Amino acid sequence: GIYCYLDPYVGGMIAVCEAARNVVCTGAEPIALTNCLNFGNPEKPEIMWQFKRAVEGMADACNALDIPIISGNVSFYNETNGVAVYPTPVVGMLGLIEKINNCKMDFKDKGDIIVLIGENKDELGGSEYLKIVHDKVAGKPPVLDLNAERSVQQACLEAIRTGIIKSAHDTSEGGLAVAITESCITGDIGAMLSLVDDLRPEALLFSETQSRIIVSIAPENLFKLEEIAVKHRTPVEVIGKVGGKSLIINKGKKSLINLPVSKLSDIYYNSIENIMEVR
Repeated sequence: GIYCYLDPYVGGMIAVCEAARNVVCTGAEPIALTNCLNFGNPEKPEIMWQFKRAVEGMADACNALDIPIISGNVSFYNETNGVAVYPTPVVGMLGLIEKINNCKMDFKDKGDIIVLIGENKDELGGSEYLKIVHDKVAGKPPVLDLNAERSVQQACLEAIRTGIIKSAHDTSEGGLAVAITESCITGDIGAMLSLVDDLRPEALLFSETQSRIIVSIAPENLFKLEEIAVKHRTPVEVIGKVGGKSLIINKGKKSLINLPVSKLSDIYYNSIENIMEVR
């Protein structure tokens, strides 16, 4: 919704591509989608423009990924006191999985290496970081290169189908730090990351750059993953290792995050109770 508010064309593309990325992370090939498009009063020119541009963005993403839209609906006039909701395309993606596997978002085994498929960029516009920490909805949403997106998805899907990927999780809301945290929490295991990108810490952790997937693999399978990445012309980078009881993220000699997984899990699973103080 925020992405579409800031740039409805880019927001429409991201809605499709993130849904496809989520499906790919399970080892399934995206084959079709449905949608529900939620907008304000289309009699207002600016709302109709939002709708038109969002649909165009979705169409271009579907064509690039070769995914048909098989059904959908539109919900207009979503306003309160004349103020429209954020223009929000909701996408449901259908995937076809050839062979059931155990590829989920959770880190699994101590000693596995953590690899980034894609690359980090400084893109905090429209991010959760900007909204929560600075109370701002502003800036340009992340740039989405449809060719790069397709390459990342194809590389990840092939690697999962070869059996070398133990976990896969795309980076979306909250950026790299949140994706890594979720993999630690769901696997109930820590991780240590050493990041070398020449980005400011807040962008490195919370930039919502698209076309990125975090995977974990056994060390002996790194060469195979790199071969697949070269085939699909997408960058890969070893960024850490699974193990321990804490999430530790360093940039060079500087510690950016060092928190026990148990504390992260409590925040993640008990946020409503913690906020309402009913525990």
